[in-house]
Amino acid sequence: MLIYKIAHAQDWAAAERAGRFDGSAHDKADGFMHFSTGPQLAETLRLYYAGQDNLVLAAVEAEALGDALKWEHAPSRGEDFPHLFAPLQLSAVKWTHRLKRDAAGAVVLPAQAI
Repeated sequence: MLIYKIAHAQDWAAAERAGRFDGSAHDKADGFMHFSTGPQLAETLRLYYAGQDNLVLAAVEAEALGDALKWEHAPSRGEDFPHLFAPLQLSAVKWTHRLKRDAAGAVVLPAQAI
């Protein structure tokens, strides 16, 4: 199963140099790395990345993350979300995609993530 991490392009570039992603400032403050499933992506982008550009979407093989991946309920959204309690090793990343916005300002997700 693929899960998805949204990152700022400059943070992702640093992760590529390091071979791992240690998370955003928000992830670090919460003590875990936030991920979304395909059906959760659009709302996550709308709620937490409105008006932000230079974003990268990373598709990650959930099974490759082992026991460090926990599914936790988010009462604010009424859904379970994947949370990683470890750095993301880039060997678990299947693909990345630079996110763009349409003329109305909405993020256009790649077909394989929907």
